[in-house]
Amino acid sequence: MKIASKLPSPDKLVIASRESALAMWQAKHIQARLQSLYPKCDVQILGMTTTGDQILDSPLARIGGKGLFVKELETALENGSADLAVHSMKDVPMNLPAGFMLVATGDREDPRDAFVSNHFDSLADLPNGSIVGTSSLRRQSQIQARHPHLKIESLRGNVQTRLRKLDEGQYAAIILAAAGLIRLELGNRIRNFITPTDSIPAVGQGALGIEIKASRTDLIDILAPLNHQNTQLCVEAERGFSRALAGSCTVPLGAYATMQADIISITGFVASVDGKQMVRETVTGHAQLAEKLGKQLADKLVGMGANAILATLDGVK
Repeated sequence: MKIASKLPSPDKLVIASRESALAMWQAKHIQARLQSLYPKCDVQILGMTTTGDQILDSPLARIGGKGLFVKELETALENGSADLAVHSMKDVPMNLPAGFMLVATGDREDPRDAFVSNHFDSLADLPNGSIVGTSSLRRQSQIQARHPHLKIESLRGNVQTRLRKLDEGQYAAIILAAAGLIRLELGNRIRNFITPTDSIPAVGQGALGIEIKASRTDLIDILAPLNHQNTQLCVEAERGFSRALAGSCTVPLGAYATMQADIISITGFVASVDGKQMVRETVTGHAQLAEKLGKQLADKLVGMGANAILATLDGVK
């Protein structure tokens, strides 16, 4: 890792961020890290509302996917009104537009999905026909596979909005990323953590990504101390898997990689929306081959029928 004190301190850095409470927590977290690394630097946050934040009456899969949460931030990088953008890695498309690059991946918070309910302790406790809220086809497919008696309904909005809808009785339970609840000091709302065995997380879930214009090579060394190598390699493996399968939030798939010593183990799945068709596998290999391991896992799932499942998804989202 680069030693920041030996690097020239920038005079000013502007962070582009969505304006939701969670996104601003993430931006302020990176702001504090940068101010600690470069005490003389003026680190500012440019809050923005993205298309994904504005359109709340349709599932993401129908309106263009999670890329809608990053486009406006990339425009700010492009026109120079911001130097870097902070994203939840699970919201970053598998292929960035030309001219942009991910320069750092932050240390991962808890990657698991969280079961949140005011009256029940777990998915298994929910009565037949109970309504579960989630915006994720990945979660929906895995819930339906294990609990076909439950009804899944779309749940959009920021974390506070989703919790309010639960409290109003619109849902018996909702499923959220544990990382977001923990970061917002709402961990007390988590009734149960869903293990990665029962619900394979989204690619990059719990990790933060730092994006810059590819031409801003002056920022690479400056931002290098923000990178957490183990998280970066695990996320690279997960993104390699999703990229090989053309994955996005419009496809029910997930992947989760862990690393011990120099060995990465990555588990992934592809499923139909109703969970009735699913292929799942794990591969293990050296961390230096992180992205290739993801591709290897994707190839294994293709051999198990993943493409046939993906072909049935067109027109059913």
